[in-house]
Amino acid sequence: MITTIIISRQLIHCRTLWISTMVSFWINSESCTMARTRCKAPRIVCRHWQQQAKKLIILSNSSSASEATIAKLPKLGFEAVDFVDAVTSGEEASRFIKETYQNKKALFFTWKTPKTPSPFSFVEKCGDIALVEDVEEADFLLFHGVDVIRGPGPDGVATETDMGDFFTTGDFTKLDIILKKAAEKKLVALCANPDFISIQPDGSQANMPGKIEARYKELGGSTIAFGKPHKEHFQACVERLGLPKERVVHVGDSLHHDVKGANDAGIDSVFVTSGVHCDEVGGKFGILPSTEKLNALFDEHDEFPTYATSLFKL
Repeated sequence: MITTIIISRQLIHCRTLWISTMVSFWINSESCTMARTRCKAPRIVCRHWQQQAKKLIILSNSSSASEATIAKLPKLGFEAVDFVDAVTSGEEASRFIKETYQNKKALFFTWKTPKTPSPFSFVEKCGDIALVEDVEEADFLLFHGVDVIRGPGPDGVATETDMGDFFTTGDFTKLDIILKKAAEKKLVALCANPDFISIQPDGSQANMPGKIEARYKELGGSTIAFGKPHKEHFQACVERLGLPKERVVHVGDSLHHDVKGANDAGIDSVFVTSGVHCDEVGGKFGILPSTEKLNALFDEHDEFPTYATSLFKL
């Protein structure tokens, strides 16, 4: 019997809500407005699952700490009590840096301010590391966001060197100059958010740190990434629950991150088709594509979920 459902944070945090979905909500297309005005709907669904003795836990590729992910839930129509916990890639990355890269200098790729939570809070969790603004001074690269390279100091003090419009266009022009120099120096890059894309409130796709990590590999750089699809991220989640993996199912919309990670960890998965692959499979929101189209999609990516659904309805 399945007693715990692991939920991809992408499905909770995206603001294109399936107001009728189960664990995998996208909190609605009217940015946060609908989440606030119709905030009871997500909690109703959570209570439905709790009444059936199902536990919910968030598995996230967020570069933020676990507590920051939990703290955001009320803005999205949820409460912290709806979930057992959150396991984030940022939490794992900061722990690794604290154990491995103390007294080292990082070239920090992150989000421009203002940003909640502040990227500076992530740096503080990494222990004794220094931020530098020149790749020639760096001991390692740290991919946390994609907007800027941030210098030392708190918000309002730290310098921010703009990395162009990569977030919206995927243009590597500015980034490549730095990445090529880093690869020549044989610097290791740590990626705290391995997502390739993120669905925005208007339905458009934005580019994420995982794409920079992949580009760095193409240029000959060495990388260490945290979060999905790495099986250790899923195993950490199961360990947090204290349950055998046979009693856990992972729900997500990415074949590369959610389904692959679940498969590698030996966990059942539910693939939600109305997400990042919706256009690729030629589907419509809330309508399950044909078996033929789904099989073609799975064959193309060489990843096969245990189950597939367009969304979850009450």
